[in-house]
Amino acid sequence: MQVTLTVNVVLLFAVLAQAVFAAALLWTAPLNRLPNRFLALLLLSMALWVLDGLGREANLYGQNPELYFSPIYYSFAFGPLLYFYVQSLLNHRFRLRGQHVWHFVPVLGQAALYWVLRFTPYSTRMWFWEHVHQPVTYRVEFIGTWVSLMVYLVLCLGLLRRYRRWLPEHFSETSQLRLHWLRVLLLVLALVSAQWLVEVVLREFYDLYYKYDFSTWLLGGVVLLIGVVGLRQADMQAVEFGPDADETTEPAAEPITAGPQHEAGAAPSLVPGAEASTAERPAAAVDPAVLERLRRAFEDDKLYLNPTLTLAELSAHTGLAPRLISFTVNQGFGKSFNDAVNGYRVAEVKRRLANPADVARLTLLGIAFESGFNSKTTFNRIFKQFTGVAPSEYRVE
Repeated sequence: MQVTLTVNVVLLFAVLAQAVFAAALLWTAPLNRLPNRFLALLLLSMALWVLDGLGREANLYGQNPELYFSPIYYSFAFGPLLYFYVQSLLNHRFRLRGQHVWHFVPVLGQAALYWVLRFTPYSTRMWFWEHVHQPVTYRVEFIGTWVSLMVYLVLCLGLLRRYRRWLPEHFSETSQLRLHWLRVLLLVLALVSAQWLVEVVLREFYDLYYKYDFSTWLLGGVVLLIGVVGLRQADMQAVEFGPDADETTEPAAEPITAGPQHEAGAAPSLVPGAEASTAERPAAAVDPAVLERLRRAFEDDKLYLNPTLTLAELSAHTGLAPRLISFTVNQGFGKSFNDAVNGYRVAEVKRRLANPADVARLTLLGIAFESGFNSKTTFNRIFKQFTGVAPSEYRVE
């Protein structure tokens, strides 16, 4: 078998080599093990689609017809693998369950078809191509893959949008957890899907079979993107964004006390009345004792100096339920958890900049680190957000 080394063949081969290497690294990566394995499988399933493009570009099928219907098509796995990657990345406790198997039924059927055909005589495969695959199953596979990917992309984007709303309420440092690159990946896949629709129209209505085959090249670009950025994702072990995590942070409708420090005569944090509907109940009032306990945690215990402080850690320190803390911070401080903590950090930086001893001893970045920030980029962004000026331009009044 002779392979002509054209530019296209070399590029496709390079994409495949990179995909296999990146998938191996993802599969063995010590951090984010389950999501990285979903990503590795997604990478390999897309790489096999690119392999088919390489076979046509290098005329491998023309030289060896036995390669037709090789079992390398697993495109119905694109959507489910992407969806479970996003789910497991956003929730460290996520595990595959029995009810998740149905997501993979289409790809199991797809795989079974090609594996059965692979071991049939060539004449049978030709008959199948002429009478079944080209008029029927090819359309089911090609259009079905597009529909599947679009559905799962919508689910992923919705999940990511809810996660990004949830994040500031639970983490004081979000720069490594915002998943900007994942949003870019999903939008790139949406672009691939849009182009895929163009191919569907060209093939279904204009009979231009494989004349315009840009999806292979676009998927090759996605493979490169996954390989480059997937391994750079920070450890997501602390993130537990479950199915109901983005619900309202108002506490449940039952009395909750602030604990040993709850002052006698203080207004209860909630109005009892389990039978009243949510719309009929008065809005829950902020418990002054709970608010005071949170102020002490920040101002006396200086928990904001912990650069990775989370809502769960604040809950463990105060003994208050996370939802009660989130509700109290939102209503009592008038801010998200992230803004409340960073507000204390900015105030600490300003206080230290007004202290000649700290200014003489530390650089501006050193003061920022001792005030609870853990990166220069985050410090600059947050400081300007709260003061309206960059840290280097700030002048002590």
